[in-house]
Amino acid sequence: MKPLTDTDYIHTLIAEGEHQQQDFKFEISDARKIAKTLSAFANTDGGRLLIGVKDNGRIAGVRSEEEKYMIEAAAQLYCLPEVDYKMQTYIVEGRQVLVVTIEESLHKPVYAKDENGKPLAYLRIKDENILATPVHLRVWQQSESPRGELIRYTEREQLLLDQLEQGTLLSLNRYCRQTGISRRSAEHLLAKFVRYDIVEPVFENHKFYFRIKK
Repeated sequence: MKPLTDTDYIHTLIAEGEHQQQDFKFEISDARKIAKTLSAFANTDGGRLLIGVKDNGRIAGVRSEEEKYMIEAAAQLYCLPEVDYKMQTYIVEGRQVLVVTIEESLHKPVYAKDENGKPLAYLRIKDENILATPVHLRVWQQSESPRGELIRYTEREQLLLDQLEQGTLLSLNRYCRQTGISRRSAEHLLAKFVRYDIVEPVFENHKFYFRIKK
C-alpha cells in the first residue's frame, strides 16, 4: 500500500464533513472563537480543526503565519487551563491547510474566556459547540474529588427517580418546579446521578434534558 499523499489525506478528512470530532475553519479572525472550539473538544472527545477549509469542504488555504499565532493565543491565553494541541501543515493543490489536533482533557472543565474575560465551558455535540450546564460543571468537579461517595436514598433521590421513571425528558426547571427543591440541590443531585451512570443528559431543541440511562 502506498502512503497517503497530503492531498489524499486532507480530502479523506474533508469527506467526513464536520462532526463531533472535526470542525472546518475558512480562516481565523478571532482567537476567542477558536478558544471556544478548543474548550468544546477538550471537554468532550477531543477533535481536529482543519484551517483553510470552507464550510462546504472547499480548500481555500491558509494565507499567513498569523493563523498559527491565533491558535497559540487561543490555546494559551484564552483557554483555562491551557490546551495542549498538535499542529501540522499540509500542502494541498498548492495551498496550505493547517490541521490542529486536540486531545480530550483529563482535567475538566476547560474554560474559554469570552469578550469580557468571563470563563465559560463548552461541549461538542454533533458539529456544534454548546455551553455546558451547571450540572455538567458539577459532574466534572465531583469527578475530581477522589473520595468515594455513597448515594444516600432519601425522599429527594426517590422523588427524582419517580419523575424520571415516567419516561419523559425532564428539564432542570421542571424538576425544581415539581419538587420545590432549590436549583443548587437539584444540580447537585442530577450531577451525582449522571456520575453514577443512572441518568444521562440529552440535548434536544437546543436545550439539555435528563432521562434514565438505558
